[in-house]
Amino acid sequence: MSWPDVTVVDACVRRDGRGGSPTAVTDDDPAATDADRRAVAAAVGTSHAAFLGPGRTPDGGRPVRFFTASAELSGCGHGTVAAQAVRLTRTALAELNDRQHTGGRTFDTVAIRRAAGIEVWFDQGLVALRHPAPDERAAIVTALGLTADDAHPSDAPRIAAPGAPRMLVPVHDRSALLRVRPHLGRLAEACGQYGLLGCFVYVPPVGDRPGAARMFAPAIGVDEDVANANSTGCLAAHLLDTTGARTIAIEVEQGDTLGRPASVLASARRCPAGIATRVGGLAVVRDSHKRVF
Repeated sequence: MSWPDVTVVDACVRRDGRGGSPTAVTDDDPAATDADRRAVAAAVGTSHAAFLGPGRTPDGGRPVRFFTASAELSGCGHGTVAAQAVRLTRTALAELNDRQHTGGRTFDTVAIRRAAGIEVWFDQGLVALRHPAPDERAAIVTALGLTADDAHPSDAPRIAAPGAPRMLVPVHDRSALLRVRPHLGRLAEACGQYGLLGCFVYVPPVGDRPGAARMFAPAIGVDEDVANANSTGCLAAHLLDTTGARTIAIEVEQGDTLGRPASVLASARRCPAGIATRVGGLAVVRDSHKRVF
């Protein structure tokens, strides 16, 4: 089938506008199959594609679906940044406050025109946290190729789920982070066995210095993600939980090993139902548009 024009957005760029995660954004076609949607990202040359649905759901959300070449995702953080940036560019507004419906959930979004691009924030919702079982932890750490020398001295792996669960795996410094060379086949198998989206390997923020992270998700067809915004929100929830603070705000740098420097912002707060998070990033909407197939 022939898709309408596809816009490529660099989502979660650094503060100076560099890098970001290239994401395809297009209007959805109700006649398309999911196989058609999975083919878009590969055809455009991005890891993810966002499909903007028509109209609104009964609770006021604008439908957005996300696909990689392998599967549909129940949520995509940097994809949401890209989708909302495109929605704002289609208006004459300086700021667009809206609601998005993805993966059975409707949540608030805001997109704001800035000098360096479009700043987008969205409510990630509640993040559930648990400690991994010993066999679960061992399988993932082994597949990542981590050694005892790589372990963080005062932090430990955690399972975080804003919907789809993923393992947060701390290492002691940025050098250890750069050395991670996972066995992707074993990692995909372990993530499939334990129902995990992937693994977010990170160095926590310290003071004013941003944290750093790498996201591996071969089980959904993404060997390494340039920017995983939802996992940054999960990290904010984990750090809030372990520090006992009421609120926390973090920045995490990603993508350096892929030559696409990225930056994701997140905040977490305690509420009666648990830990709620917001995630944000700066997007640059490219002028180029592509017709697929």
